Amino acid sequence: MKKQIKTLVITTMLFVVGTQITNAQAKVAHVDVSELMAKMPARLDAQKQLEKLSGTYDGEYKTMVDEYQSKLKKYEQEATTVTDAVNETRSKEVQDMQKRIVDYRDNAQKELQQKEADIVKPIMEKVKASIQKVGKAKGYQYVLNSEGLLLTDGPNITADVKKDLGF
Repeated sequence: MKKQIKTLVITTMLFVVGTQITNAQAKVAHVDVSELMAKMPARLDAQKQLEKLSGTYDGEYKTMVDEYQSKLKKYEQEATTVTDAVNETRSKEVQDMQKRIVDYRDNAQKELQQKEADIVKPIMEKVKASIQKVGKAKGYQYVLNSEGLLLTDGPNITADVKKDLGF
């Protein structure tokens, strides 16, 4: 009798746990974060700011390179008519200019990357907050980024998130 009660209790527990697992299936949706970021007005404004800053850096870089090439050409033409000491000084000057140009280019790239990160971070946080808001409002436990998913059979909430973000 004890054995039968024990078997009945175990069977009942397995049934209850199995029912709970079946009822506890997670609701999953997906969203295309790349599409949201590409079409978000704030991201488009940020891209324009970055392009303007990049253009400024490119202009300054081109000016430096033009000056370098001009001096190099002049120094090469005059190399046979000046003393070795002058040529050595000019060689040093050209090397210094090369270093400044490389340093400028490297710093400009780092500054552009940092500026992009600074601009994109709050936009991405806003998108993430909106995805969470829409996902919770629709009762989803998980919202996946549809990029890289091989099967996106669940609901796509990209349009809902766009609406929540105001575009």
